Amino acid sequence: MVDANGAFLGGLSDGELQDFLGYMKSKNVGWAMAGLNVDFRGEDAAFREGMAKFPAYCHGLQRAKVAKMTTWVLPASDTLTYRENFKLHTMRLREVAKVLNDNGMRFGLEYVSPRTSWVNKRYQFSHTMAETRELIAEMGQPNVGLVLDSWHWYHAGDTASDISKLQAKDVVSVDLNDAPANTPKDQMKDGNRELPASTGVIDVKSFLGALEKIGYYGPVRVEPFNDVVRQMQPDQACDAAMSALKKAFAS
Repeated sequence: MVDANGAFLGGLSDGELQDFLGYMKSKNVGWAMAGLNVDFRGEDAAFREGMAKFPAYCHGLQRAKVAKMTTWVLPASDTLTYRENFKLHTMRLREVAKVLNDNGMRFGLEYVSPRTSWVNKRYQFSHTMAETRELIAEMGQPNVGLVLDSWHWYHAGDTASDISKLQAKDVVSVDLNDAPANTPKDQMKDGNRELPASTGVIDVKSFLGALEKIGYYGPVRVEPFNDVVRQMQPDQACDAAMSALKKAFAS
């Protein structure tokens, strides 16, 4: 599966789009998701400008039968208290979710959990599964769910039991990553991860087992934020990521 770019897809003619989708099918490649291209974290003018263009962007995705869009929630702020941040995210992401729902698309929110990502900020914000579920509930839109990343699940202190309380529809997409073996947990940085099931620091067996029990069916991807992988040739990196995924699922 590959991620989608709505601007590119929206610029294709009907014939070009059908040719492109046919090529993907011939290679046995499908869509995973698209990333949110609206600035919802900054000034209101930037958000409004992005939202004005957003329906057309989504239409380009909908034409190509892309069914999911995701983004992440920053876990802290120097200027907004928890409540202020909660209100801002609720109002803006609700608007995003409504446009996506009009185009038959689901919307996934990912929480960011490593302590190093929020400890130096003035105000903490949502960085656990429970807090993100509270945010989603407040949005009140039927097409919104979680992006579950084993990396953030581990850093949040979330458990397989927390996943078992979900329904399959609560999970939009899944990321699989492992953590460094020789770094204290509270010193791990978000941009330094390991391929899944490579160190065993993160209990991928429990993570995937819980998702299987709730009946999750959807994209699972690797995020190789790792210097060794970055230095590989593209084909070599793809092979390494696929091997890691297979090892994780075999567990």
